[in-house]
Amino acid sequence: METTTPSPRVDELPAELESAQSKLVYLYLEAAGEATATDLQQALGLRKLAILSVVGSLSSRGLLEETEAGYVTAAAATDPITA
Repeated sequence: METTTPSPRVDELPAELESAQSKLVYLYLEAAGEATATDLQQALGLRKLAILSVVGSLSSRGLLEETEAGYVTAAAATDPITA
């Protein structure tokens, strides 16, 4: 019998997440840890232009950070355990 480890939960979304797309992108990054715009496009089925708009908006609000390998939530970037 296989056991699964529960994935981390996001107890509360930041209040700045107003649109469904921004919530979707943020939650995906919380679950995945890190993703490129192409990863987000393929996983979420959104247009790349929409993804770039969302990550740009979230980055300017300080909710996402861009790394060499993609995007991460600001909380994950500052967490010494996940960073």
